[in-house]
Amino acid sequence: MAANPNEAGADNLTAAANDALDKNTLDKDTQETREWMDALSAVIESEGPERAHFLLEQLLEHARQKSIDMPFSANTGYVNTIEADQEERSPGNLEIEERLRAYMRWNAMAMVVKANRLHPADGGDLGGHIGSFASLASMFGAGFNHFWHAESENHGGDCLYIQGHVSPGVYARAYLEGRLSEEQLLNFRQEVDGKGLSSYPHPKLMPEFWQFPTVSMGLGPLMAIYQARFLKYLHARGIANTENRKVWVFCGDGEMDEVESMGAIGLAAREKLDNLVFVINCNLQRLDGPVRGNGKIVQELEGEFRGAGWNVIKLLWGSNWDPLLARDKDGALRKVMMDTLDGDYQAMKANDGAYVRKHFFGQNPKTLEMVAKMSDDDIWNLHRGGHDSQKVYAAFHSAVNHTGQPTVLLIKTVKGFGMGKIGEGKNTVHQTKKLTDEDIKIFRDRFNIPIPDSQLADLPFYKPAEDTPEMRYLHERRKASRRLLATPPHQGG
Repeated sequence: MAANPNEAGADNLTAAANDALDKNTLDKDTQETREWMDALSAVIESEGPERAHFLLEQLLEHARQKSIDMPFSANTGYVNTIEADQEERSPGNLEIEERLRAYMRWNAMAMVVKANRLHPADGGDLGGHIGSFASLASMFGAGFNHFWHAESENHGGDCLYIQGHVSPGVYARAYLEGRLSEEQLLNFRQEVDGKGLSSYPHPKLMPEFWQFPTVSMGLGPLMAIYQARFLKYLHARGIANTENRKVWVFCGDGEMDEVESMGAIGLAAREKLDNLVFVINCNLQRLDGPVRGNGKIVQELEGEFRGAGWNVIKLLWGSNWDPLLARDKDGALRKVMMDTLDGDYQAMKANDGAYVRKHFFGQNPKTLEMVAKMSDDDIWNLHRGGHDSQKVYAAFHSAVNHTGQPTVLLIKTVKGFGMGKIGEGKNTVHQTKKLTDEDIKIFRDRFNIPIPDSQLADLPFYKPAEDTPEMRYLHERRKASRRLLATPPHQGG
């Protein structure tokens, strides 16, 4: 791994240059090309990436003045935007947070499966989504634990637009916190008389819980942009102090195909809405198949948002990819990452480590050699970035500290993460609402939920004792100043 960000940038540049040269395009003087590349690498190493960026901008402007106006590419490589040695470290206890997420994953799953078992009169098909929350549990953990502010005397509170299909996960957290009862969880999607829980964020059905309605044909992202603009308006005219308030928007990558989802992103950049953070859960999966089977949705969205003037942060690969990327001096791994299409990535996550070794790393002898000493299980455990709590924290931290532009986080995940062969990466996972007893046992074992075999048939919810380290940590984070859920119930979300 590079010792500092300057060296990392130089390594990436060299890899890109080698890749370009290997393509043997219209380069009439490869020696001159390498001299330019080496000169830029030297600037990065000695003066830093900011100086290198400035020089590149000056060269481009000079070229335009000389009537050399080549098309601009808004895309970067298919790697993380933030280098490993540039990440802000999480101040939290990641081990405890992981255990809490496991309990929330279990309770969210149990809520949906029990609803279908307990209400056969409804055809046993009440709906609810297990796979969606499974894909972004780490993102919600980072937000709830470390970033989202509560309303208080000194802060108006952050605004949170939830990705609607993940509501079971938010309910599962509220249950652990004591804000929802087991009776309410047992009445998921049976909200008559105020005793149950609505399937999606719905402030009219649950006025003491949800802030904003979402899952409305892309209206959540559109409303959030104007919400952020209105907060700026209030502050600029001295009506309210909204300087530190943020608007967070969670969307699925498939949801971005709704016209309204991206209908006002130009306005957000033009108005410099740096109080706005879009988090796009790129699990590559929509209702019944890949979002872009023969393309790359992350690259597509990056180009559209950066072209519109947004700050774009990509989080694609987890920490255990870092050593491999550090050894990728000639760019072979980066090229495989870029060349592999979304449909192929989904096929790999629907199989196993041996399949990934053959069909991903096997595309190039150099990448295959990289993993020669790794077992199939080691390869299978090379996670996507959205399931790495440290990297999610670093991405969120970068977003909230960026000024002058709205930020979009493109975070790659696996839909149905942890569900095993019944759902992980499968085309059917979005609609999976029922699990067999064996599937439930596998889920329990995967997340080490302390429920014995004798109780599995009843599918009980799990809640640790109040004096356990996990529950003390959960309540401490809820009481912390940077917490949305520390507000009175009517402001929860």
